[in-house]
Amino acid sequence: MPNLLKQTIRDQNDKFRALDPSIPGRVLFTQGIQALVSDDDANTAEDLMSAIKTFDDFSTDNYPHGEHDFGSLTYNGTRIFWKIDLYDQDFQFGSEEPANLEKTQRVLTIMLPEEY
Repeated sequence: MPNLLKQTIRDQNDKFRALDPSIPGRVLFTQGIQALVSDDDANTAEDLMSAIKTFDDFSTDNYPHGEHDFGSLTYNGTRIFWKIDLYDQDFQFGSEEPANLEKTQRVLTIMLPEEY
């Protein structure tokens, strides 16, 4: 994939992770994350999303494709993974044009490592 395309996808992923409404998609919490943020007053969905929005610990070890589509962090003592996948408009298949916002829907899945 050419560098300009990767840069575009990376920028779009960063904006989507920051909940920029110009980037279409959905945010999903797995059952483990739903339990984490609903069972403990110290862990709220808003606080967790804030940690994911500001995540910047990217390196060649944890994102080899350079698209800022995966992260791992510790949130209030719990290891959390997040992953962005790029789908077609119907969320059926992978996007054929991942940098085209009119043809791509993103899904940010927030999960516990054992749910990956």
